[in-house]
Amino acid sequence: MGDGAVTGRIIHTLDDVEEGAAHLCAICPRMAQARAEVGALPLRRKPDGFAQLLSAIVSQQVSVASANAIWGRMKSAGLTGPRKIKWASDDDLRAAGLSRQKIRYARALAEARIDFGALRDAPTDEVIATLVEVPGIGVWTAEIYGMFSLGRADVFAPGDLALQEAARLLYELPERPRERDLREMSQAWRPWRSVAARILWAYYHVAKQREGIR
Repeated sequence: MGDGAVTGRIIHTLDDVEEGAAHLCAICPRMAQARAEVGALPLRRKPDGFAQLLSAIVSQQVSVASANAIWGRMKSAGLTGPRKIKWASDDDLRAAGLSRQKIRYARALAEARIDFGALRDAPTDEVIATLVEVPGIGVWTAEIYGMFSLGRADVFAPGDLALQEAARLLYELPERPRERDLREMSQAWRPWRSVAARILWAYYHVAKQREGIR
């Protein structure tokens, strides 16, 4: 399931990532240059479902360490499912580390009653439209969910600042491309935009390390 015309190609293994990378390198010399510099690309598949999106909400606007600590407390308290979130008091959720705003977002996600199984076989546009209806889930979070939790091969996240900066560096652009411009630019990387994102994220880290040495 999930490899049909509706969902497009699904990335299951590193072989799929490498197939996409080979395609991108064949059509774009800059991608080939980046690919040569970054080495092995990550699979980065994650689980899908309620807990994954709740974790994304928890992680917003806090450090990785803080997000991990809060999520650890929520797991210990059993607060990772929709029914538990509905039943929990605000004090319970606050004790785990959620702000007032994130408590509202967590409850909105629990009340949304999303059919996560159905999303696995839904068109990507429908997946993103469904998710962004929930307060606290923006387009970037929805795109990342499509990319890594659903394994869609042709999803991109042009609002991501690291992708914008990587594109500026790799393509020697005069300034960091805006979201709209990078979305347009990413059309050239279809049907493997998720792999293009992996290459650009990896290139961003390599380029920043190189700049730091100067």
